[in-house]
Amino acid sequence: MNFIINWHKNFSEKKRKLYKLNHYQVYWISWFKGLIFGLLISLLISCSNKNDDSGWTYLFDGKSTYGWRAYNGTEIPNKWTAQDGNLTFETKFRTQEDWTGGNDIIYYLDEFDNFELSLEWKLPEGGNSGIFYHLKEGYSAPYLVAPEYQIIDDFGWGKKNNAELEDWQKTGADYAMYSADEQTKELNPPGQWNKTKIKYTENKVEHWLNDKLILSYVPYSEEWYKKKNSGRVNYPDYGKYKKGYIGLQDHDSQIWFRNIKIKKL
Repeated sequence: MNFIINWHKNFSEKKRKLYKLNHYQVYWISWFKGLIFGLLISLLISCSNKNDDSGWTYLFDGKSTYGWRAYNGTEIPNKWTAQDGNLTFETKFRTQEDWTGGNDIIYYLDEFDNFELSLEWKLPEGGNSGIFYHLKEGYSAPYLVAPEYQIIDDFGWGKKNNAELEDWQKTGADYAMYSADEQTKELNPPGQWNKTKIKYTENKVEHWLNDKLILSYVPYSEEWYKKKNSGRVNYPDYGKYKKGYIGLQDHDSQIWFRNIKIKKL
């Protein structure tokens, strides 16, 4: 280290004499070079970090609700806010019997066909929500047309509603269509963060929870049509669209989302 310092001093002294500079001028030139060098290093680090996240688009900036609005609306409902780095839905809990909903939101800046969506979420006890994909507007509710990654308190919801969930209604399910693997699934309790990933391609759909694959299916296969026509999804336009918005559901319970990002495939 001392060698480098001494070399720099000797080199600077030679330059000073060569260009007939005084010590004051040499000082400010050295300071300016150091500033430029520092900025270049910062730029390289920044570019490196962006490359590490190559291909991802963040749907939530952690500070505002920019990019989100009501389903079939023009503005985001008042109950959805950005708080403490989370996209939050604040509401009074209602049981399924008293459910009204109607404050579902979409990321309206883009539509997606093949994609990988990653986000984190947490619920209160008895909470219920969902993530829609390939969602189109013009219907009275998102579930009439779009697949839904179910989010729910698998255990507390039944106690609050005096009912028992079936597997196709539990967290990670493609709601009313495909059930998650309950043996593989590791769901964190209310108040703790869970991580969800949805990967959609024309050949396979995958639902992940906390870094474990809990469900996969082939869209528009013979099995898919059989499940659609089974009676649980009695909506003629369900699954009609292969490209659409990402949506988040209001099911009359609080919900928190963060680190929402998507990659087109």
